[in-house]
Amino acid sequence: MKNLKNYILQIADNNLILGQRLSELCGHGPSLETDIACTNIALDLLGQTRSYYQYAASLENDDVTEDDLAYQRTEREYKNVLLVEYPNKHFGYIIMRQFLFDVFHQLFLTELLSSKDEQLAAIARKGIKEANYHVSFSGDWIKRLGDGTQESHEKVQEALDALWSYTGELFDPSEYEKQLIEEGIAVNLEKIKPIYLERVSKLFAEATLTIPETKWFKKGGKQGVHTEHMGYILADLQYMQRTYPNMSW
Repeated sequence: MKNLKNYILQIADNNLILGQRLSELCGHGPSLETDIACTNIALDLLGQTRSYYQYAASLENDDVTEDDLAYQRTEREYKNVLLVEYPNKHFGYIIMRQFLFDVFHQLFLTELLSSKDEQLAAIARKGIKEANYHVSFSGDWIKRLGDGTQESHEKVQEALDALWSYTGELFDPSEYEKQLIEEGIAVNLEKIKPIYLERVSKLFAEATLTIPETKWFKKGGKQGVHTEHMGYILADLQYMQRTYPNMSW
């Protein structure tokens, strides 16, 4: 049961932190249409997050709620990958981070549909349509920027150079993932990794972008070891609940 709860939290935390990052753009996007699209994607991710947290909370023996899991944990208790924590330096970083996660997320949910855990499969079934749109949105922007002006190409290539080393963690299973993979509950990350690399490589070629040649990838988020950015994210995310504990609307 502990392995399952940790796995659910890991999936939910990815969505929560990325959704929080995207929500920072509300009112600050490069154009009104893009601003609204990014805000809607953030809402999609947060909606999926609620489903996961509600499931995780139901596995507890006490009165833990979805809000407790979102707002009352410490930094080391979050299990999201480091990629989703990366700050919004400029739009090239925002859309590159989104695309690198979106392709993974789409493949992940597709495999999760076959999970022996019926609740996880049901959440994946509900979220896959949203994930398909997310990939289309971010992928179109990558091609537009990469094969656009010299400035847009340089900025999105800069983002790819900075973020590529975070992608390896997406396919590095934690100990609890390994156990659940054997039980047919968790997604086999080794199965989707070659598909992921093929898809992103194809689109980057269309966008005239070059994948960095590196064999060293950053990791630690799944074990609760985060970047220096995580504390600032949680300071914003948890402010209301920390200031007014147990408040209700």
